[in-house]
Amino acid sequence: MSNPTIVTFLKQSDIFFQLTPTQLELVANLCQEATFQKNDLVFKENSTSKELYVIAQGEVDIFVDPALVSAEDESRDNHVIATLRRGQSFGEVALVDEGLRSASACATQNDTRLLIIPRDKLIMLCETYPQLGYRLMYNLSADLAMKIRNTDLRIREQLLYKPQDKN
Repeated sequence: MSNPTIVTFLKQSDIFFQLTPTQLELVANLCQEATFQKNDLVFKENSTSKELYVIAQGEVDIFVDPALVSAEDESRDNHVIATLRRGQSFGEVALVDEGLRSASACATQNDTRLLIIPRDKLIMLCETYPQLGYRLMYNLSADLAMKIRNTDLRIREQLLYKPQDKN
């Protein structure tokens, strides 16, 4: 993907909302591109995290493995918590704390193209250009808040509508 194409794409992505053309160009210079096929794992839950991902084409499922939480759930399949599409980002918690991945990510379509932005380079860019850093972190915060609200809603639905065990 050429740099002008990356800039055009970033401009349409939620986390780069209201960045100037120059700021978008600076971010585009950091991007690496990778292509994944259906069922390819992008990263695994509990692995180290140092990149932010933006979907340029295709879809990615974000899922958790119930067996990592409870031995009783070893036989259960992975639980998809979100399906993300073009323009959406994931892995943003890595920008904040560099902790372990809280979920796994897997391509759900052939030729899923991802832009990968290394944390260290993006943080350096944000420190060098504070206005860019403020806008990016503001957008990331809004995106994370929306994801947390959606997760809260799903938890509430599970608690309210889960059949009660009869003892």
